Parts: sequence; structure tokens; C-alpha cells
Amino acid sequence: MAEKIRLGILGGGGNSLVGILHRIAASMHNKYDIVGGVFSRDMNSNVEFANNIGISSDRVYENCDSMIEKELGLPSDKRIQAVAILTPNFLHYSMAKSLLENGFHVICEKPLTTTYQQAKELRSLVKESGLVFAVTYTYTGYPTIRKIREMILNGDIGEVQKVDAQYYQGWINPIIHQSDTRMDTWRLDPEKSGISCCIGDIGTHAFDMLEYLTHLKIDKVLADLNYLYDDNKMDIDGSILIRCTNGVKGIIRASQIATGENNSFVIMIYGKKGGIKWEQENPRVLHYMLEGEEVQIIESDKINTDLLSDDAVLPPGHPDEIFDAMANIYNGAAKAINKEDYNEGEFPTIIDGVRGMNFIESVVKSHNKGNVWISLDNN
Repeated sequence: MAEKIRLGILGGGGNSLVGILHRIAASMHNKYDIVGGVFSRDMNSNVEFANNIGISSDRVYENCDSMIEKELGLPSDKRIQAVAILTPNFLHYSMAKSLLENGFHVICEKPLTTTYQQAKELRSLVKESGLVFAVTYTYTGYPTIRKIREMILNGDIGEVQKVDAQYYQGWINPIIHQSDTRMDTWRLDPEKSGISCCIGDIGTHAFDMLEYLTHLKIDKVLADLNYLYDDNKMDIDGSILIRCTNGVKGIIRASQIATGENNSFVIMIYGKKGGIKWEQENPRVLHYMLEGEEVQIIESDKINTDLLSDDAVLPPGHPDEIFDAMANIYNGAAKAINKEDYNEGEFPTIIDGVRGMNFIESVVKSHNKGNVWISLDNN
């Protein structure tokens, strides 16, 4: 068995959901050892948190640049090999760029960057370096999602003719109606979040999932976004018509003002012979529909709960299976880092991250130009 990959983490300290998710996921297949990182902007909190999760103070750093410099000074068999970036969006590009330029593999939260141009630059660096770059579109790791992908590829629903993705949350609703609270939320700050809130945060999940499951490429988008208030510069809701390269049409609906919703991500894909429906809040189950037959409810029992800790408290709408989903992505990335054989689709790559940024910018452009069709790059 290969030695564990020495993993560093940027961000995700305190009670951060994303931090808990990544740390547990990294441990679940016994492929990684978290050895250092930067967990907080405050150095005292940084060290205290690291010590609480078993990391030595001498591997806790002030910032990304300091971590890179000091890790490169260690023997190659001791230094960090891969780094997970869990920070707000605006830090992704500079951190990922520095890490790639200095020989570190990267596992990065989505969206990949804040601009499509930055994403393309990272893609070039990955290609030049030969390093592994995973983007954590978490839901693609669910065992049931991977079963659906296989079913569609095997022709179980026939040729795809309609796709529909809905991702509804309600968490911004109590924030958006007060000017002071919406001004203090980083996801509603263009300087920290980029040009999009809702589409950049959850709409990109829907986009990636449709392409992942169907093996189709979304070619054009026509978007109508919702901002609610004139002083709010970030979308919080939107409907997007989509056209795929083979003529398949569909829709992506995303909202963070869907009052009362937790994390309702629903995928519906219809072919000439049948259809499949999946709901993230009940991720083990898929509904398989064939023309003229009763709906089949197929349930997966593949979930590993052995390493879930007592402090892994998830917000409503995030079932325990999400740890398994993220762990599958980490496992796929580990195979690539260790130069083992792995199947296409085991983890989202830099290509998926770049596609996501192209989608986000195209959607905002479509809306700003008066709800017109915009073509994505498909090269």
C-alpha cells in the first residue's frame, strides 16, 4: 500500500462546514494525512485550531506564501504533497497559481476562480506541470449519482432528450431584505465572491452535474437572473434555458431565496425509453421510470459511516452521505497523485472547473445583454 499523501489545508478552520467535510472525507479511504496548513487569519486561533485536530504548531503557517516557502525547505519525503483550498472564492486563483508553480497538487473548492480568464490560466499551468488538480463538485461523488451516470451511458433510458436541474436554498432570504446584513455577507460582495452569488455557488453544481451524468456538453444559455434590490449587485435567484451540442434542451433553476428550502438539489433526465429522477436530500434513492411501466425506486446501501465524528454536525438538507460523496472525490484524486489506475469521472478535474467558470460568466452576460442566447466555449 502506498504511503499516505501528506495534505495541507488552506481555510476551513473553526466550525466551518466545508472544513469539517473535507477533513473527514480526506480520512475515509485512509489515503491522506493532514500535516499542516493555514486555518484562520488570526495566528493564535490558527495554532489553537490546528493543535485541536492534532497538527504540530511548527506546521501551522501565517499564509499560503509562508507555507509554500517553509514546506519547500523540508526534505521531499516530509513536505506537503497536496493542498486543499477551502477559502472564499477570491483567494482561489492566487493560492492555486502559487501552489502549482511550486510543485504541489491541488484540491480546490468551487467555483474554481472568480473569472474565466483566471481559470484558463490555471488550466495552462496544470497542463504544463502535469500536477493533479481536483475541483470539489461534491455531489458527483455520491454512489447513486455514479450509478445514474453508468445507467445513462449504458442506454437504460435511451437517447437523452430533456434535462432539468433545480437547486433551491432559502438561506439568503432572511439576509437579503436588510441592507446592513446583505452588505456584510461575503457571498454578496463581488470583490470576494466574483460576479455571481447564486449561480456561482449552486447553479454551477447543476451545470456540472448535468454534463457529468449525460456526457453532453452544454452549448448555449439564456438566463434571467433576480437581484431583488437595486443596491444588491449579486444574483440570488435565476432561471437558465440551456441547449446542448447535440440539440438536447433543458433548464437549470437555482435560487437562494426559496423560502423554507434547505438544500433541495433535484436532477431529472429523460430519454426516449425512460427517465431518472434524483434528490440530493435523499441521495441513496433514484426513481427510474420506463414508458408504460410502474416507477422503480432503487436504493443504494453504499455508505461508509465508520469515520464520521460526533462533531460532524451538518445543516439541514445535507445528509450524512455527503461525507461519502466527498471521500470518493478525494479517493479518486489520491489514485491520480499516486499514479494508480482510475476511471474517468472519479473526480472533477481542472477542465470541469474551467467549464464552470465559462458557464457562470456566460449566464451573467446573457442576463445583462437582455436575456439573449450566449454560446459557451467547447474547446
